[in-house]
Amino acid sequence: MNRFLDGVRGIIFDYGGTIDTGGDHWSEVIWKAYQEESVPVSKDQFRDAYVFAERELAKTRHILPHHNFRDLMRIKMRIEFDWLVEQGILSSDKADALCGPVAERCYDAARRSVERAKPVIETLAIQYPLVLVSNFYGNVEAVLTDFDLRKYFKTIVESAVVGVRKPDPKIFALGVEALGMKPEEVLVVGDSLRKDILPAESIGCRVAWIKGKGWTPEEDAQIHPGIIPSLRALLPD
Repeated sequence: MNRFLDGVRGIIFDYGGTIDTGGDHWSEVIWKAYQEESVPVSKDQFRDAYVFAERELAKTRHILPHHNFRDLMRIKMRIEFDWLVEQGILSSDKADALCGPVAERCYDAARRSVERAKPVIETLAIQYPLVLVSNFYGNVEAVLTDFDLRKYFKTIVESAVVGVRKPDPKIFALGVEALGMKPEEVLVVGDSLRKDILPAESIGCRVAWIKGKGWTPEEDAQIHPGIIPSLRALLPD
């Protein structure tokens, strides 16, 4: 028996960074796209733009429920590139030329990661009820439908809908409740030690941490006995 699945009756998955990047922080995926499109900014300038866009999306409803992931990335990159223009880092012409291609590279990266993850999720869904618990923008249903993932999840618990955000353990408690199980019977799979693994453990869940490139060197240095190299490590022996 796979040690992560021993005694498990249901599984909670995170989405962003877990299913759609294979463990890497989304900033690293976007930064790679910037580099591939030769966007003339430093990584520090990019990170400032990234943080600005995340805060803007948190306070203003740019993302609507019907937006799929391609829509999301186009909106998000427009916010980042407009900020870079406002700061005098990029010209408006350069931003207009590069914004779309960067968004498309990010969408393609997510699609490839989802395709790698899908056989694992499909196999697990045959044996276990699955619930998705995600900090997202109110459109995760549309994203999952676009990527043909929605059918695998019994319930979606999305922060923008339920009004609770990770790392608040209450959002994982909602996932456990949706499964109708005890916390110790549930495996939580996520990419963030602070937002997924520790909160889930605090309510008694089992955990598997798909650890990729993090936001800071401090995060990269952290260790945990629940680390897995990829989602394939969750497949039954």
